Amino acid sequence: MTAQPATREETKLASMERARRRNLIIQYILMVLLAGFFLFPLVFMFVAALKDDASVLSDSGGVTAFIPDPWVGFDNFASAAERASLWRVFFNSVIISSFIVGLGLVVNSVFGYALARLRFRGRNVLIAMVIALIIIPFEALAVPLLYITAELGWLDTYHVQILPFVANALFIYLFYTFFLNVPVSLEEAARVDGAGPVRTFVSVVAPLARPAYATMAILGFLFSWGQFLWPVLVTRGVDVRPLPLGIGVFKTTPPVQWGDIMAYAALMTLPVLIIFLIFQRYFIQGVASSGVKG
Repeated sequence: MTAQPATREETKLASMERARRRNLIIQYILMVLLAGFFLFPLVFMFVAALKDDASVLSDSGGVTAFIPDPWVGFDNFASAAERASLWRVFFNSVIISSFIVGLGLVVNSVFGYALARLRFRGRNVLIAMVIALIIIPFEALAVPLLYITAELGWLDTYHVQILPFVANALFIYLFYTFFLNVPVSLEEAARVDGAGPVRTFVSVVAPLARPAYATMAILGFLFSWGQFLWPVLVTRGVDVRPLPLGIGVFKTTPPVQWGDIMAYAALMTLPVLIIFLIFQRYFIQGVASSGVKG
């Protein structure tokens, strides 16, 4: 029995499958190259944090640049902690970012839920104002905000770095768009069972919004952890100074030790990576479901 020759349709399908596989291989190659491009500075930083100062900027190239030789362990971290009050400013950043994210999750979600569910005069105007505030850069508001906080006597405190950033127009709009897609019938069923507005929100709506909460937690932590301009304006001493301002001061403090600076930068980067790895699944779901691009 002889094999039947492939029909024109089968040949076309086989050609399309080969083209699909070829495109898939090309996409994976491009993604690997992009990942390597973006990971290069991170890997170099973490390796340099374990090198002695002389070998961080040595002329050795290739793979040897990513091998800690000589290995100094965590000596650079200890040196940075001693010279730059590293653990103090790290604690400051943890306190500031934790309160901004924690309070922001409550304030922004409740505000977004109110915009999505309540009907009142001026609601559309309020939504338009929230959208308009998204496009206004913080630099345009920094000087007036500095004047207000100085008049209140808040300079060089924790709360001057926390309270202005609890409510965020982008996060309010994120929650607003997410809650619009939550079926109202679920809330009506909860009210029929005797749940009040607060119980309905806490027990029914909020659990469904885990992706939105995770998205706001990651973006809010990233934003607050990397704040530089505002701490420059409102802080004077190391007591409430956060990490970004701390490293800006430390990298110009003689003697300049690049191993210590890389250790400082590595410690500043690790919490952001850990937070993202923990919540990345919810973050991707939140971006997809809320329509946030970028």
